[in-house]
Amino acid sequence: MGPLTGKVAVVTGASRGLGRSIAFELASSGAQVAVNYNTSAEPAMEVARCISSDGSRAVTVQADVSREEDVRRMVDEVVQEFGGVDILVNNAGINRDRTLRKMTSAEWHEVMRTNLDSVFYCTQAVVPHMSQRGGGVVVNMSSIIGRMGNVGQANYAASKAGMIGFTKAAARELARDNIRVVAVCPGFVETDMLAGVPEQARERLLTQVPLGRFGKPGDVARLVRFLCSEAGWMTGAILDLNGGHYIPS
Repeated sequence: MGPLTGKVAVVTGASRGLGRSIAFELASSGAQVAVNYNTSAEPAMEVARCISSDGSRAVTVQADVSREEDVRRMVDEVVQEFGGVDILVNNAGINRDRTLRKMTSAEWHEVMRTNLDSVFYCTQAVVPHMSQRGGGVVVNMSSIIGRMGNVGQANYAASKAGMIGFTKAAARELARDNIRVVAVCPGFVETDMLAGVPEQARERLLTQVPLGRFGKPGDVARLVRFLCSEAGWMTGAILDLNGGHYIPS
């Protein structure tokens, strides 16, 4: 019996990276997990199989979360399978890095739809189900880039900063339904996205991290689990998890 036993969690973009680690962490605390994916069916099914083999329930749910109709169908499928939704982790995200002079409008809109529009669609879709169950938790996975900006990532930074604004507004609005909304802003974590950064650039980044190492997916997943299970009086909070790379004033 874990602290999330009986809870139902939806994790978007859960077939790999941070989403995968978060799905495992929530399941290890007793949650039943809906593993969302868009195109990576086999990795998502492997996540669900691993969770199930450890004694928790998990299903995969395909949806392009940048499309409202896909999100509505996904949530309906989860509710039909598990009976409701208690936790939503808005983790799905992409980057299309390019300087402002070279960025196309298609690259701008693709990132905004996937990273920010999806947060609105998913949150709006689960709110009625959370309300019926007496409350819930929405965790929005923002980024250090949304806090400090970065060259060549205007679209990504804008989308992640938008998640922070959405979190603050939704937290105030949904508190009446006992729905908590928080945002996590990870720094540079050892995922496929960081692996794609050239070695010299990674070395330069590391010199900017006072704790002297990049994050691990488990670092982020454990914070998400805490927010879902033990932070009952926390809402509207923006949590920086970056080894000291960015310290707000």
